[in-house]
Parts: sequence; C-alpha cells; structure tokens
Amino acid sequence: MLPLAPEATAERLGFVTLEQFLHKLPAELKILHDGGNGAGMLRWVEPSELEDPTPYLLDGEFILTAGLPFLGDGGSEAKVDAYVRRLVGAGVGALGFGLEPYFAAVPETVVAACRRHNLTLVEFPKTVPFAAIGLEFSQLLESDNARVFRQLADTNRQLMRAVLSARPEHELLAALVQRVPVWALLVGADGRIRARAAGSNGAGSNGGGAAVELSALQPLLKRLLAGSGPRVEMEQLEEPGATMVFGHPLRSTRDANLGALVLGSEGPLTPAQNSVVSSVVGLLELLVRQRTSGSLAPSQLATALLLHPDSAASGSTKHVNGLKDLLAQSMSSTRSAPLRVVQGVKAEAGGPAGESPVRELLQWRRMFDTKLVEITDYGFAAITRLKVDDALLAETEALGWRLVIGDATEFHGLSSAYRRATSLRARVQATGRSARVDEVTWSVAGLLGREAGTMLAARLLEPVLNQEDPERRAGQLTVLRTWLGENGSWDATAKAMGLHRNSVRRQINALAELLDTDLNQAQVRAELWFALQYVDDSPAPASPGAAGLADATSPESGTPDSQSR
Repeated sequence: MLPLAPEATAERLGFVTLEQFLHKLPAELKILHDGGNGAGMLRWVEPSELEDPTPYLLDGEFILTAGLPFLGDGGSEAKVDAYVRRLVGAGVGALGFGLEPYFAAVPETVVAACRRHNLTLVEFPKTVPFAAIGLEFSQLLESDNARVFRQLADTNRQLMRAVLSARPEHELLAALVQRVPVWALLVGADGRIRARAAGSNGAGSNGGGAAVELSALQPLLKRLLAGSGPRVEMEQLEEPGATMVFGHPLRSTRDANLGALVLGSEGPLTPAQNSVVSSVVGLLELLVRQRTSGSLAPSQLATALLLHPDSAASGSTKHVNGLKDLLAQSMSSTRSAPLRVVQGVKAEAGGPAGESPVRELLQWRRMFDTKLVEITDYGFAAITRLKVDDALLAETEALGWRLVIGDATEFHGLSSAYRRATSLRARVQATGRSARVDEVTWSVAGLLGREAGTMLAARLLEPVLNQEDPERRAGQLTVLRTWLGENGSWDATAKAMGLHRNSVRRQINALAELLDTDLNQAQVRAELWFALQYVDDSPAPASPGAAGLADATSPESGTPDSQSR
C-alpha cells in the first residue's frame, strides 16, 4: 500500500487524490508499482476490457481490468507496452488489475510495462469486486464534496464577520490567507498599500504581507489600474512564495478602477480556493464602493448640516427641500413621509458587551430600514420612516434592548421629537419596558411612570409606610393627602376630615418630624403629593387635586406652624 504523505492528511479543497482513495480500499490490495502520483487528482474509476479504452477516457481516471485485453497474442510484450503507453498518454492515474477469472497473477509483461512508463499498478484479489471499488470511490467523492461545501459555508461566515468588523479590509485579507495558501496585498487606486496579510505557510513574513517588494509588482499594478472590466492579471516571479502572482482589479459600478487585490502563491489554486478569492474580491469591491461612491445621500446631508447648522431652519425653500430629499433618500422614503426618532437602551445595564460598533450599526440600519443611525453612550438613536410595529418591537426586545419610540413628525420637528424621546429614556431604563411617546400622558405622573413613582413613594414616605400598625399608617397618609390637597389649609382640612383644626395641625407637625422634612417648602409638598399618587393602600384624596400647590405659599395657605385660620 502507498505510504500516506503528511500533506494528504491536510484538508484539501475540491477533489479526491489517488492516495486518499487507495487508503480507503481493503488491505488485501498490492501496489506492484508506485508511479509517484499519489497526490494527483482522480476523476473517476472506470472498468474496461477494451483493447484500447483511451478514446472514452478523461484525464485522471483509474482504469480497472481483469486482463481480458492481454489474453492470447494481446499479452505479447509489444502489445502490452502499447496498451500501457496509450493509458499514460491519455492521462490515466492508475491501472488496477483484478485476479481471476483470467489470471491468477498479474503478467510480468504488464508489470514491466507499467514500470517502464511509470504508471501506478495495483493488484486486486478476487475477493474485491470491481463494483465495490467503484462504490467506495463514489462515497469518498460525495463525502469530499460535502466537506468542501461545509468549508465554503464556514469560510463565507468568516468573511461576513470580517466585513462587519471595525477594520473590514484588514480582517478580510486575514480570513483569506487563513483559508487559501497565499499572501495578499490590497492596493488603492493611487497605487499605495491599504492592507496586507502574510500567508499561514510563512509566505510574506519578510514584508508583513508581501513576499516581494512593491516595486516588483509595478508592471502588474499598472495593467490592473489601467485596464477595464473584470479580469485576472498574472505574473511569474522567481521569489520565495511568489512563483505565481495574481491581480484582481476592484471596480466601481461605472467600471472605474478603485484599487486592486494582489495575491502570491507557490502554485495554482484549486477551484474551491478560487471561489473563496472571488468572494473576497466581491466584498472588497463592495467596501470600496461604499466608502467612495455608495450611499451618497447621508454623507451629503451630514456635510450640509455640519457646515450650515442653521440652514434647516433659516435656509431658502429650495435649500430646505434639497435637505428633505437627502433625508428621504437616506431612509428609502419620500419627502412628505412622516419620520420617527427611536432611541434604544440595553435592558440590563452592565450586561455582556455587545457586538462591534460597526456590526451593531449595520444591524440597526437593517432593522429600521434607515442609514441614519447613531451609536451613543446609552445605546443608539435612529431616524426612521417605519411605525415600529409590535413585530419589530418584539424582535428588538428579543435582542435584549428596550426602545423609546417617537411620535410622527416632519423634517423641522426632528429636534423636538428627539427631546421628547429623550425625556422618556430614564423611565425606560428604570422600568425595563419600552415606551411610545404618543401613548404617554404628558404630565409629571405620566412621565414618571408607575415603577419610578412607586420608588419615589417608597423613598419619601418610608417612615410612614414602614409602620407596623396599618390603621395608624392609613390615618397618617389620609391626613397628609387631604392637607396637601387642600393647599395646606387647616380649616379646610379639618372640615374635610371632620376633625378640629388643632388636631390636624398636631398630626401634620408629627408627620413633618417623622419624615424629617420641612413642609413649609412648596417643592417638598409637590414631591409628597406626587409620591402619594403611587401609594396603593391609601384612600383617595378628599380634595380633587393639587391644583393649588402653586399657591401653597400664598397668604391663605397655612403651614405646619401657622396659627392663622
């Protein structure tokens, strides 16, 4: 049996070798002559008893025969020699000779001819039928193809991750040289190197990514940057790691040259490896186009607003309409379509680190169908034409985010819409629940929300709420609520509760001491009033509201120490 070379155990892309095939066959076979082509590709296994099968053969086939062509005068030295010579001329990879029913051993004339023409000769015993040999090759080829497809899928995933990284061009070249035995240079339209990567086999180590000096590549670069259309330019250099140099131009949609990808290798690449190279070329073209000529609307809009920040409000009608058009193009929308500001915050502060900023940015651009996305210290902000329905909200929340969804607005109202969304962000962060601006009651209580209001009540009213006697707790809360609702008037509170005014004053003074606060201050009264709205076990206030809190310091309003009224 042929010894299995170390490189045969390494992963190959796209074909089955003679070594791989022979090592899958039963141990009873014998290698009568090793032609030294174990690493060569096998295309197929073909049984044939024709005197001349070569008109029906393709390169790289394994021919099986039981010796029928060598019976009678066909076994003469001249005819056997001619037979083997024709096989070698047709590119046959090996000859398999099956024992029985015609021969008990391989004729010496066949062995001698194979040695003379250096054709690998394998003897198969009668216990190994030709059908089993063909089946084994088919299974090996199928499994090899499946492995190639898995490798290509893994490679594509790695390339996509590279595109979404912070340094996509450098990461793409690194992924390429990891999968394909080459070194790589990315050259700009000006002929300068933008990125480089050394091959995993050590090629390019002396240049950090190129095995040759850039000056040696100038003739190739000149052809790449001067020509047109998709093509591959090649050079052969007498440099280590650069026996073959391939150049791929990077082109704009109008076929302008934006740069080139130059690769160097020790030899030709397999079809699967060339497929990886083609994918990288396409992704590099996409990146270069995006940077130089793609998505022009957002960059024009940003430039106009940076250089003329007041133009949105004070510019001419023509100028403002131009900005509206750029805004619409940035969101795949129309000039008159309503806009929304969306802010996103992580559901749990201090959670695991997110994706890279570029990947995160592209994720939000895809989900909200807009190019106007900003990565912020709290999360992200976006301007979108979408209404952000429940399905999109659920998709975002499943990723661990909570949203503040702005109300519909127009170009001139974006700044105000952003401020309205910002006013709800603290509530969303505190409650862990998304909020829609157009569903919020625009009052202090509405903006505060149930969770934040309950926290406020627990903090400000803690000494009262923590009392063990529920009747005393409820009584004190009722007195405080009623007194605040009556704007601090002793008489009105006494009348509303059916108590003497001095009794009300004593209870309010006791509450001020218990709460360790100054109830003479209007701000303290206001905060306590809003906190009381979130104490569920308190009875409703005797007075309809705290509308008079703004007048709490007027001459008619009492204080805990007031002796009037």
